[in-house]
Amino acid sequence: MIIDHDGIKPIYVQIAEWLETEIMNGHFKENEKMFSQYQLAEKLTINPATAAKGLNLLADKQILYKKRGLGMFVSEGAKSFIMAERKEQTLKKLAHEFVLEAYRLSVSEKEMVDMIKEMNEQIKGES
Repeated sequence: MIIDHDGIKPIYVQIAEWLETEIMNGHFKENEKMFSQYQLAEKLTINPATAAKGLNLLADKQILYKKRGLGMFVSEGAKSFIMAERKEQTLKKLAHEFVLEAYRLSVSEKEMVDMIKEMNEQIKGES
């Protein structure tokens, strides 16, 4: 992961989103131990307090849970929760922006669908 220190998104949010993606991609399974704040800080060369803030953000969303003296672990159903949340928030927002811009450019509905199908095939070919 590369931290964008100059971006508008806070570093702790970038960390939380990266960890969510790691969970979605199966790199961390349910009830598996997550990086500690110190491991994250060392791995990403950031302040441990910033790393802790990213972990706590996920704990607040119940994606991670704490075991006293042992650290943080991935909650049951975390992957499903993340996927549903991203689908509801991220994809709808992107779809709205895409359709709005297409209408501004007088792109027909058929052209929009064709663009999406083309991009889908392109991404499938990369996988």
